[in-house]
Amino acid sequence: MTSFLFSRRRILGLFGALVATAPLPAAAQAPQTVTVFAAASLTNALQDVAKAYEAKGAKDTIRFSFAASSALAKQMEAGAPANIFASADLKWMEYADGKGLTLPTTAVKLLGNDLVVVAPADKAKPVAIAKGMDIDALLGPNGRIATGLVDSVPVGVYAKQAFTSLGLWDKVAPRIVGAESVRAALALVERGEAPYGVVYATDAAIAKKVKVVASFPPESYPPVEYPFALVKGQDTPAAKAFFAFLQGPEAKEIYKKYGFSVK
Repeated sequence: MTSFLFSRRRILGLFGALVATAPLPAAAQAPQTVTVFAAASLTNALQDVAKAYEAKGAKDTIRFSFAASSALAKQMEAGAPANIFASADLKWMEYADGKGLTLPTTAVKLLGNDLVVVAPADKAKPVAIAKGMDIDALLGPNGRIATGLVDSVPVGVYAKQAFTSLGLWDKVAPRIVGAESVRAALALVERGEAPYGVVYATDAAIAKKVKVVASFPPESYPPVEYPFALVKGQDTPAAKAFFAFLQGPEAKEIYKKYGFSVK
């Protein structure tokens, strides 16, 4: 009898230990945090997407870090933890992929945008952006154009490409004020510190203190594309679930509301 009880207790103990150490089914797993590194121009849209995700009953916490795509890629390279990377251009997604930071098989070109010129709302007058335009007459002796850093921040890179293709870069280059992100460039115009800025159409649309005074010819710069990808080694079930939602119909309607084109 003693031998039977001992064996029975041992079996039950082993069973309890197995249950305690076995992974919980997806539905029973504790809520997780999903960190998204995303281009600054995606701020409002992605915040609304996260709210829609939570409204559907998702228990995971969605946390964002918004900045220039260049800065985010460098932070990831330095070891900053992220689950999802959303870039404002292909260059920095390719950079992250080249450093082994993302899962290239998950990369998707999700959104598009346009390049525009903005001015303070109380001083806004239409401007014709074209080859041969008189930059000096437009800006006066001391005027500047705010945009992203032209060698790294995507909006600044696009701006340089557009002005170059129109034969205006040599005149424009000394007048550029390079900001750390498109939102920082927009803020310079909103505060009246620069009479003009080159930003994305979606950023201009949400700003109350600026107006669009010109759009660049589409052929003057490469398409503005936003690739999204999961981060290598951080593709948790929670990350995969939110990544799927980012590509779904509800999220796409939110992007459209903010003026993005959806691929």
